[in-house]
Amino acid sequence: MTGNHQTLALMLFSAFVAVTLAITTWVGRHRRGSAEEFYAGGRLFSPMENGFAIAGDYMSAASFLGISGLIALFGYDGLLYSVGFLVAWLVVLFLVAELVRNCGRFTLADVVAARMRERPVRIAAGTSSVVVSVLYLVAQMVGAGSLVALLLGGTSEAAQSWTVIGVGALMVIYVSLGGMRATTWIQIVKAVLLLSGTVTLTVLVLVRFHGDFDQLLLTAAERSGHGESFLAPGLKYGGDWIARFDFISLGLALVLGTAGLPHILSRFYTVPTARAARRSVVWAIGLIGGFYLMTIVLGFGAAAIVGPDAVRGSNAAGNTAVPLLALDLGGGADSTGGTVLFAVVAAVAFATILAVVAGITLASSASVAHDLYASLRRRRAKPRSEVAVARTAAVGIGVVAIALGLLARDLNVAFLVGLAFAVAASANLPVLLYSLFWRGFTTRGAVWSVYGGLVPAVVLVALSPVVSGSPESLFPGVDFQYFPLQNPGLVSIPLGFVAGWLGTVTSAELPDEAKHAETEVRSLTGAGAV
Repeated sequence: MTGNHQTLALMLFSAFVAVTLAITTWVGRHRRGSAEEFYAGGRLFSPMENGFAIAGDYMSAASFLGISGLIALFGYDGLLYSVGFLVAWLVVLFLVAELVRNCGRFTLADVVAARMRERPVRIAAGTSSVVVSVLYLVAQMVGAGSLVALLLGGTSEAAQSWTVIGVGALMVIYVSLGGMRATTWIQIVKAVLLLSGTVTLTVLVLVRFHGDFDQLLLTAAERSGHGESFLAPGLKYGGDWIARFDFISLGLALVLGTAGLPHILSRFYTVPTARAARRSVVWAIGLIGGFYLMTIVLGFGAAAIVGPDAVRGSNAAGNTAVPLLALDLGGGADSTGGTVLFAVVAAVAFATILAVVAGITLASSASVAHDLYASLRRRRAKPRSEVAVARTAAVGIGVVAIALGLLARDLNVAFLVGLAFAVAASANLPVLLYSLFWRGFTTRGAVWSVYGGLVPAVVLVALSPVVSGSPESLFPGVDFQYFPLQNPGLVSIPLGFVAGWLGTVTSAELPDEAKHAETEVRSLTGAGAV
């Protein structure tokens, strides 16, 4: 890219970072230091504010960069991500949002521990939440590295690495100083910026084709080199039965995974009532639905205007399709319009990454402090010491995410998020649904459910083509690939449910009918909710 692109984009990056650091500093000065304020922002946000924050938390680099890139490269098969990410919210709305708000306090483990022995359940749920969060963080780090590599001409691995480190450092600062309140306002600002940028690009793509969506699709198919098969299922997932099973596995992970994501569940505690939580989700669905419809236009627009070869030449996984599209729509590499539009899109994408990593880091550090630390201490931790542990945990999680982000920088970010969703759907969703709806569920069932989904999911990913055995894998030089699918959801999600059932029916512990009745009344009515 030219010096103008770099200078303007870096100025916009810096402006966003300055604004968000100002918000964080201001909130940090006015905080009271309580656990409720650090983890839940004092439960003071309105449904609309929380809806925008949920949308900001959910519309990640995977959505903005990864999905559009996959559609540009694989056409119809890339649409699965857009559809799966959106349909998942129906599960959240109807099964999870209100009940979790009524039953919990800060984390997923609060919901499960309400009717179980606390210590083993909190350790299991806390471990699972940290694993899911770190996997999700890695995707955001990879997106940041791809973006800055493109900005600097795609030649500097050192710049890519320093970007990942810089994003990690910023997310630790946001969480440590500002907690949930600062993180929420950062996500609201980011959601507005992202939606504004996406609407602008979508309008420009449709104007280029005079509003004729059919012509857009036909041009994309023609430039793809695949003809009409570009607009039909099977280009990425239809080659053989393994690819088709991968398709089913990914679909299951996307649709069921959202309801088990720790950073999404924690957002329901930032509003005062369950009704506000439900209205937050309705706001979020409207914003997220509109956004994912626009990513379809951007993906096919990148295929039609930029061309899959150019997208693949810039980044093999397709992560830079949207910035390249913006450059072309603005008038090309040497035009003022192209420079400005590219810089704006790059800055919005960077803002997206910073906001999402802050939310995920906060959720995972809360799990470490509120679940793991509090459970492993013999005496009950004081709220202030628990918050101090959460701030320290944010640093450790940041270091792990940076290291894995440097390792995985050549993988597609939407694909990496698909893995995080698979682990969330395997380990967190079964225990959550069983706790809310099964009267006979026991402590052993809860622990087995978490580990019975978590361990197979992680092991199957380690033995899959993602890690070894192919040129695109993390370790292309070795081969310990024994599991053929790239996404483990098809196997690990049922295992999580089966393990929870098996642990319960083999347990000598009698289910606590009184606690279940109390949880049921509390979840449905809000009586006794924090």
